[in-house]
Amino acid sequence: MHLTSLIVTAGVVVAAPSFNRRGAASHKPNITNIQVGPRPYFLVDDMDDGPLKSKLESCAEKPIRHAPQFSISHRGGPLQFPEHSHQGMMAAARMGAGIIECDVAFTKDRELVCRHSQCDLHTTTNILAIPELAAKCTTPFQPATDTTPAKAKCCTADITLAEFKTLCAKMDSSNSSATTPEDYQYGGPAWRTEVYDTCGTPVAHHEYIDLIDSLGLQFSPELKTPEVPMPFQGNYTQEMYAQQLINDYKRAHIHPSRVWPQSFLDKDIFYWIQHEPAFGKQAIYLDERIDTKAGYEAAVASLPELAAKGVKIMAPPIFALLNATADGDIVPSPYAIAAKKAGLDLITWSLERFPPLAQAAAAPDYYVQSIASAISKDGDMYRIVDALAQKVGVRGIFSDWPATVTYYASCMGLN
Repeated sequence: MHLTSLIVTAGVVVAAPSFNRRGAASHKPNITNIQVGPRPYFLVDDMDDGPLKSKLESCAEKPIRHAPQFSISHRGGPLQFPEHSHQGMMAAARMGAGIIECDVAFTKDRELVCRHSQCDLHTTTNILAIPELAAKCTTPFQPATDTTPAKAKCCTADITLAEFKTLCAKMDSSNSSATTPEDYQYGGPAWRTEVYDTCGTPVAHHEYIDLIDSLGLQFSPELKTPEVPMPFQGNYTQEMYAQQLINDYKRAHIHPSRVWPQSFLDKDIFYWIQHEPAFGKQAIYLDERIDTKAGYEAAVASLPELAAKGVKIMAPPIFALLNATADGDIVPSPYAIAAKKAGLDLITWSLERFPPLAQAAAAPDYYVQSIASAISKDGDMYRIVDALAQKVGVRGIFSDWPATVTYYASCMGLN
């Protein structure tokens, strides 16, 4: 059975929305039979004994409630499904995510599509297996040699929307030793399954809007930083790109309270605050300035100024909000403390993006680098979530497998 058919027969396809498109975000979603599967229970079973484990165990046989804002789907459900695919978004909705993300890039004909990076088609789709489209890539496939790895670079701006829609979405992976385009397709980490990697359906931005609207959920489009020179084609500016994203929601009569636009570029956030204030007040400033020690310190120092300029929500990665103590506790970081002092809300990313925690702590992985000394096994996942929720006070967590966050939110009675 085709994957889409499987999801349909599982009961995800729904009738008319429970509210019209002009309705605000407080209405109930159409998916009410939330299913989190075995993973949250596996994580709880692996926890050390204590009050948190006891609390989470107490919810094991209770109905799972939808988490309207706390559980945020990061790229759909890419722990198991091709990212930004229709199938992944449906899986995230079934797992109780209240907000579904679409990273937004533009095509050659300036149409908006859901894609994590403007130039990741060679690793997230089968474009290299389609000769007529592969030939249009910025860097066509080059096989590995004894001294150089295989490489390619294929961008949404290389092809039209119609061409984009002929692709199959696949798990984000590549094989650096490949000598053929076919061999290049696979090479992802063992902890991400390819069971559902069966020609996922790529999604245009307007299709994403229609889908999430039909499910009664909320939107989080991220305006991806272009990887082509701007203005694109000589006259398509960054401001036009940022406005086009908002226009798609206005055209579909989506209430601004249901939209959480994101960007790593402060100029995009300021543009929305100034020109689209109804949408700008929920704009999420994704903060990667913290990747260096100097950048972290500068970012912390800048938070009061950003708040004064109208920024409401900051979203750094998990490690920037947490620190580990000498006795193994997980506590708020200086960034988290400063953000709250400045009156800023916090959202963070991305849970389940990292390997099993024993492996992630040993490396340490990017997302848990600041707390590596305090974690050692998968059961510590909920210590991370609990610290973010109860000690830092984040309003939402992006996750590659929303069921993990949904279970916690439901058990703890969060939004």
